[in-house]
Amino acid sequence: MELFIAISLLPLLYSIFQLLKLIFQRKHRHCYMLAYECYKATEDRKLDTELCASIILRNKNLRLDEYKFLLQTMVNSGIGEDTYSPTMVLSGKEDCPSLPDALAEMDEIIFDTLDGLFSRTGIHPSEVDILVVNVSLLSTVPSLTARIVNRYKMREDVKVFNLAGMGCSASLVAVDLVRQLFKVHRKALAVVVSTESMGPNWYCGRERSMMLSNCLFRSGGCSMLLTNDAALKNQAILKLTCMERTHMGADDEAYECCMQVEDYLGHKGFRLTKRLTRAAARAFTVNLTTVVPKILPLHELIRYKIASLRRNTKGTNNNRELEKVGVGLNLKTGIEHFCIHPGGKAVIDGVGKGLGLSDYDIEPSRMALHRFGNTSAGGLWYVLGYMEAKKRLKKGDRILMISFGAGFKCNNCVWEVMRDLKEGNVWKDCVESYPPKDKVNPFMEKYGWINDEGLGLSFIRLD
Repeated sequence: MELFIAISLLPLLYSIFQLLKLIFQRKHRHCYMLAYECYKATEDRKLDTELCASIILRNKNLRLDEYKFLLQTMVNSGIGEDTYSPTMVLSGKEDCPSLPDALAEMDEIIFDTLDGLFSRTGIHPSEVDILVVNVSLLSTVPSLTARIVNRYKMREDVKVFNLAGMGCSASLVAVDLVRQLFKVHRKALAVVVSTESMGPNWYCGRERSMMLSNCLFRSGGCSMLLTNDAALKNQAILKLTCMERTHMGADDEAYECCMQVEDYLGHKGFRLTKRLTRAAARAFTVNLTTVVPKILPLHELIRYKIASLRRNTKGTNNNRELEKVGVGLNLKTGIEHFCIHPGGKAVIDGVGKGLGLSDYDIEPSRMALHRFGNTSAGGLWYVLGYMEAKKRLKKGDRILMISFGAGFKCNNCVWEVMRDLKEGNVWKDCVESYPPKDKVNPFMEKYGWINDEGLGLSFIRLD
């Protein structure tokens, strides 16, 4: 009889064991952010109106139409006069980049942000268990992660990952990699470094689709400290609650819309085609299909489904694709803040209209673009920094991060704010002047006449 009872209890005991195992595993699957540190260059690296124009005009490969195109793009880009240029470009070496110059650019951004991160948190580099670096356009031997390990004398068993070619959404790819690693590494500390190699990848040719990157991209980057150690929960500023990655690389049009290539003269650069907005809209739509059920309440999902069935679907204009994404969906029922990658004015405005966001919602992304430009993978954290500096982030708030990148990828995630955030961070010296009360764009004020089709550029001296 006792043997029968013992045998009968075995399934119950096994079920209890599996339940406890699942609970224990989920306990260590949390991903908390303890701190982040954005890069801010020195004042002598600022690109004002005159300097931007002079850099454009010194490219002797351009003809009058290309000069006009670049000046028009600069005027209408939504970027201000306080962004930062790589030293290599300021010194006029963009047409002959060297490896030492490229490494010096990376060292400045990476070590500056890491020094600030370790100082802010009190974490010693030897305590780091996982290190992930994402720089898409520079791959060195030894790797950039090895460069960091050597500089900070990290442990021999630190797990290092060097990500390349992932584009502007690489930062969330790196965070997702850490999140997956946390499932097997308990009570771990992870550092993610997100930046881009701008100087050596300056385009010196005259293809318009490749010249755009020179007008949009600027120096910047961010380092962040993550953990799954529940004992550090009270020190965390954010908690990752949802992450979804969408990759459209199987589609040729999406794959080719953002690509590093050489032009017909052999100049290397980054090509951005007109198909980009369509690829972004498609990737974003697929991503939202997966994300929305996880972040919105049931009543909003039901309301949206009914509204979708009633809506008369019509063809869309390819130039307005992003504005059609999520029409009628009220994301504000599950999200308080929207952190849109500051890739460009058209992308920010398109996502904002598509999701029915207000000027207040997209202000952080617009201001990050205006103040720091498109800093590639580091851009999201300047947007987050603006929200924090403006004291918008309160305990329990949810932040939707939206990023796009070459491949073509759309990577989105949701963070929960763990405590009221009010640090000035990289914005502390200028946040009071944002949004600018004076709406006059200095580029528009000086070069706005360039939009007049009746004017030529015969005044430019090409000697």
